Amino acid sequence: MDTQGTSLDSASCAIEHKAFARVGLLGNPSDVYYGRTISFTLGNFWASVRLQPSEELVIQPHPTHDLVQFRSLDHLVLPSSPSLSNYIYICMTMHGWVFVLVCLIWKSKIRVLVNRLNNEGYYGGVRLLMAICKVFHNYCKDNKIDIHGKKFTLSYDTNIPRQTGLSGSSAIVCAALSCLLDFYRVRHLIKVEVRPKLVLAAEKELGIVAGLQDRVAQVYGGLVYMDFSKEYMDDLGHGIYTPMDISLLPPLYLIYAENPSDSGKVHSTVRQRWLSGDEFIISSMIKVANIAKEGRKTLLEKDYSELAKLMNHNFDLRRSMFGDDALGALNIKMVEVARKVGAASKFTGSGGAVVAFCPDGPPQVKLLEDECRKAGFIVVPVEVVPSCLNADELQTLKI
Repeated sequence: MDTQGTSLDSASCAIEHKAFARVGLLGNPSDVYYGRTISFTLGNFWASVRLQPSEELVIQPHPTHDLVQFRSLDHLVLPSSPSLSNYIYICMTMHGWVFVLVCLIWKSKIRVLVNRLNNEGYYGGVRLLMAICKVFHNYCKDNKIDIHGKKFTLSYDTNIPRQTGLSGSSAIVCAALSCLLDFYRVRHLIKVEVRPKLVLAAEKELGIVAGLQDRVAQVYGGLVYMDFSKEYMDDLGHGIYTPMDISLLPPLYLIYAENPSDSGKVHSTVRQRWLSGDEFIISSMIKVANIAKEGRKTLLEKDYSELAKLMNHNFDLRRSMFGDDALGALNIKMVEVARKVGAASKFTGSGGAVVAFCPDGPPQVKLLEDECRKAGFIVVPVEVVPSCLNADELQTLKI
């Protein structure tokens, strides 16, 4: 796997791509309101998709995230089961593939696996792979892009924590799209600016409501400033996306809960109020978008004290629009734990994880780590991944 998150197995002609988790640094959630954002890709977590040429077209289910065979209704539904032993063996057969997942866990950790529906939900990644295949096929057909009739097997893996607002679903779709572009050798025929729309279109096929920010960040990689102004969206069909040097970022920290219980419904009533012309929502969302505009200047000047103020203001505006009930108590607590030690903090996405900045340096980081540990949160240094675009793709952005 190279630094661009892609590899080619010459012996088997298999193609593999990674797409990394996404952190919304400034401006979110204004991307779905013709706003602006700054986001970056997070090297700590990623999804990978592997495409292997095959005799039949196969979407290979994941042995954990697409589990469809269970020992009992208790195993399927219940949050705990006293009859489980320390060792759990799960075997699943589908499309002629046999998957054996051998999990060695202590009894105290059994809840993580057996609470299948509560923690994992009803859907895994197979539907995401199917959706991007459909969207890719239709786009090529509509744009008279010739794709050969060879078949393949798609499989995926991911370590992006669920319900953390780190764009785990779109990472799977983005990595799969990259595999398809290379397998059919059409990367040069589908513009970089268009690819985030294809990823979003695949998710919309499944009823996932979201904006373009996450998909742009994951398609481009690195640090990206995005302008979704209405004139651009109407005239071009996409925003203006400007890659930035990742060295402009100060040390940042990611805070998240291992088992998030309430991610909130962040885009619920606010969207309708915005569409209805609510002056408070419209003016507040403009302010959020302007934070990203100011943040770009702040980063270019490396004015990190101002960056801290912008991060906090971003969250405060969001909270005033959505309200605590929508944001969720656990999510708010993560922000407040960081602020307790004087760190700047805000959601990485729609809730579930927080990005924090400690302007006072290592002593403040130690305080943050101690407070997060007391509160039961995980805190890790952010690893920023550089742009995943190749030289030719980067050159087209300058034209």
